[in-house]
Amino acid sequence: MTESSINHSLYNPPQFTSRDWALACTLLREHALASVVSVDGSGRAFISHVPLHTTEASTANDWRILGHVANANPHCALLHTQPQAVVTVIGPQAYMSPSVYPDKQRVPTWNYVALHVHVRVRVLTEPEAKDALLKQLIADHEPAYAAQWRELPDNYTQAMLRAITGFELCVESWQLKIKLNQHRPEAAQTMAAQYDSGSDAQRGVVTWLQRWHDSTDH
Repeated sequence: MTESSINHSLYNPPQFTSRDWALACTLLREHALASVVSVDGSGRAFISHVPLHTTEASTANDWRILGHVANANPHCALLHTQPQAVVTVIGPQAYMSPSVYPDKQRVPTWNYVALHVHVRVRVLTEPEAKDALLKQLIADHEPAYAAQWRELPDNYTQAMLRAITGFELCVESWQLKIKLNQHRPEAAQTMAAQYDSGSDAQRGVVTWLQRWHDSTDH
């Protein structure tokens, strides 16, 4: 499985396309709240915004993503019947002023990092599997809470587990778009200087611009 094997659902010009799988995993780890999109038989899309855990894997062919939804969510039933889904993630993003260019014949744009992942859904209904994925999410975001989860009464934790449906998403193809004006070197330094003194999101764009350069320098 490679990025280029995907049925392209994301407009991704070559200058913004990254085939660095490690960067794709990094984006999902740093921006875990993703959109899981399924389409029913009538063409209606269901979208759930859920935190996801990306598993450790040696290659993209073994890439697995874990998450869960509430049983009360109508999306839950669709995950049982529709094995195909798309996961989308948005990373750092920021407005870019045309003032970064040395000439005036320019227009504003928006810089961003985005990931689209086409997946096959495997529903997890066993309490042990759901408990394991919850512990992985806890380890990602608040390891200290693990002890409290283990100490909760069994009747409470079992009720919580019965109220959710877990899923394992087996990655079939993916696209990573890093649109950070990197194809305009005449504006790069000025843009980075503006972002460095700006918001957290703008500084995040600079971090990802450096990651882009590092990944393309090998």
